[in-house]
Amino acid sequence: MNVDDEAKKVIWSLQNNKRSEAERNVFEPTGKKPMNKNVVYIFSAIGITLLMSFALSQFSKEATYFCFLIENFCFNSEENPIAYAFYIFMNLWILILGIGIAYLIGKKLGDRFKI
Repeated sequence: MNVDDEAKKVIWSLQNNKRSEAERNVFEPTGKKPMNKNVVYIFSAIGITLLMSFALSQFSKEATYFCFLIENFCFNSEENPIAYAFYIFMNLWILILGIGIAYLIGKKLGDRFKI
C-alpha cells in the first residue's frame, strides 16, 4: 500500500500566511523590562497567612493562655483575639521558615555528597 507524500503535507499556519507583515510584527518586544512580582508574591503570602491565622483562631473553642517570648508578656485568647491571631501567624511562619531552611540545608548537603 503506497501512500502519497503530498497527502502527508502538514500546514502549520492556520491562516495560510494571509497576515500582512504589519500584522505579524504586532507582538514584537517593546523593550520594557517586565515588572518584578516578587514583592507582590511576598505580600500576598503574608496576607493569606494572616487571614488563615485569624480564621484558625476563630475555630478555637477553649480559652488559651499564651506568651510572647517572655513569661511576663502573656495573654488570654478570649480577651485578646487579635493577639492570639498574631501568635498563630508567628507560629505558622516559624514552621514555614523552618521547612524552607531544612530544604536548603538538605539540598546543599545532597549536592555535596552525591552517591
